[in-house]
Amino acid sequence: MKQKDNPFKKNILLVGAILLLFNGCGQKSKRTLAPPKETRPYIRTIGRYGGQLTLSTISDPKSFNPILAKETSSTIITSLLFEGLTTTNGITTEVEPNLAKDWEVSPDGLVWTFHLRDDVRWFDGAPFSADDVVFTFKELIYNQKIPNSARDIFTIEGKEFEVEKVDDYTVRFKLPCCFAPFLRSMSQEILPSHALKKIVRQGKFNSTWGLDANLTSIIGTGPFKLKEYLPGQHLLLIRNPDYWKKDSKLNRLPYLERIVYLIVQNEDTALLKFMEHETDYYGLRGQDFPILKPKEAEEDFTIYETGPTFASNFLVFNQNREADPKTKRPYVEPKKVGWFTDVSFRRACAYAIDKSSIINILMNGLGYPQYSAMSPSSGFFYNPNVIKYEYNPDKAKNLLKEAGFQDRDDDGFIEDSKGNPVEFNLFTNVENTVRVKIAEIIRKDLQNLGMKVHFTALEFNNLVTKLDSTYAWDAIIIGLTGGIEPHFGNNVWQSSGHLHMWHPKQKKPATDWEAQIDRLFNLGVQELDNDKRKAFYDEWQLIASQNLPFIYTVLPASIFGVRNRFGNLYPTPYGGAFHNLEYIYITEDR
Repeated sequence: MKQKDNPFKKNILLVGAILLLFNGCGQKSKRTLAPPKETRPYIRTIGRYGGQLTLSTISDPKSFNPILAKETSSTIITSLLFEGLTTTNGITTEVEPNLAKDWEVSPDGLVWTFHLRDDVRWFDGAPFSADDVVFTFKELIYNQKIPNSARDIFTIEGKEFEVEKVDDYTVRFKLPCCFAPFLRSMSQEILPSHALKKIVRQGKFNSTWGLDANLTSIIGTGPFKLKEYLPGQHLLLIRNPDYWKKDSKLNRLPYLERIVYLIVQNEDTALLKFMEHETDYYGLRGQDFPILKPKEAEEDFTIYETGPTFASNFLVFNQNREADPKTKRPYVEPKKVGWFTDVSFRRACAYAIDKSSIINILMNGLGYPQYSAMSPSSGFFYNPNVIKYEYNPDKAKNLLKEAGFQDRDDDGFIEDSKGNPVEFNLFTNVENTVRVKIAEIIRKDLQNLGMKVHFTALEFNNLVTKLDSTYAWDAIIIGLTGGIEPHFGNNVWQSSGHLHMWHPKQKKPATDWEAQIDRLFNLGVQELDNDKRKAFYDEWQLIASQNLPFIYTVLPASIFGVRNRFGNLYPTPYGGAFHNLEYIYITEDR
């Protein structure tokens, strides 16, 4: 889920793949090293130490625990504290070594041996080792008592990976079957065994590293440490002086001394902070472009345009047929479940949404209608040949009438076949002003069909709690982050996935089409031929467009402004502005 453009572009859920670096099944074993420096399409200059990068976020984090975090308000912070065995280059999108310096794979592609760096230290000085990798997977990710989305990604047809320690700096993974995005998935954050093992065994992990935590207890290996958190005000991260990465002159990275996240009320406030020189970065909304573009030279910043964003905005209806085990009451009124599970109802809503008005009115024309579950920016795995629901209110009304929805008492509002008025609540997050306005347009569009829609904007973390904990909602407009590997959306699209938000925690697929998507994701992750993989994921996107668990709205253009004071800045569509943060430095004092 995403409430604002993330300048670091380290996403929770990644969708699609342009380039696959898999030494796969049936191939010879190969030792993989970092790509030679001369093959990289940019030059890193030697920076200087010191200085502060100031950013803004429109929501407080919900947790500092990367295993439990699902929302970007949390992961923009945890991504600076924790690291994985591999990382994805923000420019080339190639998989590169990180906490693992290299690796080997067996000829059948099922056994992967990672050789870990021996110069990595946790924030408290303890050495990073194979014990930490084994602990993260066996005692955290695969722990059924710990709710996390990673388990969905690292489980294939119910089978888990075997993870074993070979020696202190060697760890071996044994896969139950071929797993095409395995190397890319090894960007999974690793957590410290020595600091958390006792806590896990005491059953206290799910409350560990919450917002009330002693910040010195949050122990990672990343380039920055969390120094201060004042709710509603700011977060302060400081340079990790013992970070393992070094530049070409063997100077320890990162160069920046501090990163400050100002917690602002909404995107309007974020814009003001940027215009007043209080922040160094701002992710533009379309409406901001004519305000900021003329000020580039005068105010000494640059606006970068990188095409459609990877993130989505969509309308989702609660199709949860279950009852709360404590109260025995259904999460959603049965009559509403009847509406929301009717695909004709959802298709009518899709035809009713005026995407062009959203783009022109709210985004100053700087947006794109979205119909597929992936963004065009995802590249190879994007399927443009899905069903497109162009704005057609007459068709929407006919679909509703055919499905038994019509105004039976001439009061201007429709009822279902049993005479129940079609009336429901709609939520989105208040901090995202564009999303609030999208919700207002959609409310009017649906009201024009004769539906009574009660719209309320909620604080982001409250909205997420409704979505994935209490399930107390009818309809929500929210978004998911995106990227380049389809399988990393497995926790959303698998029927048992932790973020299968329209009907979570299914013991078995509620519909045939959900079962078909389960099958496609299981096939796609095991297929090593990219063209065959694409066929599976193309079919998934087509099925999603036919059945509309998410009714997509528009993709904003990815536009952001950055102060002209940073060296080694190489913004890209996938990486964003600060994907190479450890190499960023201040070129001059403010």
